[in-house]
Amino acid sequence: MNEGPESRCRAAARRARERRRRRTAAPAAVAALLAGAALVLPGGTALRGTAAALAGHSGGHPSGTATLAFAGDVHFTGRTAGRLTAVPALGPLSARLSAADFAMVNLESSITTRGTPQAKEYHFRTTPAALAALRASGVDAVTMANNHAVDYGPAGLADTLAAQRASPIPVLGIGPDAAAAYRPYTTTAGGVRLAVLAASQVEDITNAEFAAGPRTPGIASALDRPALLAAVRVARARADVVVVYLHWGVEGESCPVPAQTSLAADLVAAGATVVVGTHAHVMLGSGMLGPAYVAYGFGNFLWYGTSPYPYSDETGVTTVTVTKAGRVAGAAFAPAVVGGDGVPRAASGAAAARITARHELLRRCARLAPPPTADAR
Repeated sequence: MNEGPESRCRAAARRARERRRRRTAAPAAVAALLAGAALVLPGGTALRGTAAALAGHSGGHPSGTATLAFAGDVHFTGRTAGRLTAVPALGPLSARLSAADFAMVNLESSITTRGTPQAKEYHFRTTPAALAALRASGVDAVTMANNHAVDYGPAGLADTLAAQRASPIPVLGIGPDAAAAYRPYTTTAGGVRLAVLAASQVEDITNAEFAAGPRTPGIASALDRPALLAAVRVARARADVVVVYLHWGVEGESCPVPAQTSLAADLVAAGATVVVGTHAHVMLGSGMLGPAYVAYGFGNFLWYGTSPYPYSDETGVTTVTVTKAGRVAGAAFAPAVVGGDGVPRAASGAAAARITARHELLRRCARLAPPPTADAR
């Protein structure tokens, strides 16, 4: 499929920028609010300012609903390195992300040109331009709580944190200490107060050596379940809707493993409204777990190369509609295919029917209920 005229893409990017300017909670305002009191998490981690930051938001949208769009893993390396200068970087699906009140993806890379490759098979990195490119593609926040955020060691991590500080969009799940890494991004969209957190459950060198501590930088670790759950509870006390974006699961496995299902249940019990994630490089099931929407895996999105796993080119954008009452009003899935250039494009015809059918089938082994239907806009 063709991407369509660039003028249409630029118009979508302009609409996304205008929508962000109208938001009631700009990142700078949130940062100013994060100087409040501290909550002490298990292990002595201080989660500073969360309650104060969340308390500063109030809904004003007459509809009292918001649409949240999610997609999976994004790279700007290999065959997608040139997307940094493309308009928009994420291709035609940027329009779907821009149409939502809030959109989020996983940036599967370190942001650095320095550092030493760590003792692992794959290493990914990009430049700070990736964050501006994602913003222009309709993305409102990214998670870097993943197993490639510190691929280039302490020097690479220092550069990534510098890029985070200068980023035009919030970069979640990583920080100069655990308080910052677990800290939610808060905003009001459509009159709904949102709190968004990110963490990684992947047991690898990143979580082993670069999990953020009380005074050390790194990623937010979902392996420290008490710390993550405490952050969710604090967020839920002040927000209408809590979103947790995780890096979890087993590569190539299209059904969730017990570590995922147990964490999802705990997060929902702690107050999460939406629990989503990536890592497996294939799609996993999604649906309702009690009152919450859970998507165990979005798969690849802007993908740097080939994958050895079946169905790894099947992807899409998931849009969840939430209400000011903290309820999931609906969810919709827009199927897509990752092309030979690594860019996802909307599927149509038989391909769309096949991907959608498989997406529905994956809900069975995830043991989730069908979500309410909603227009993905």
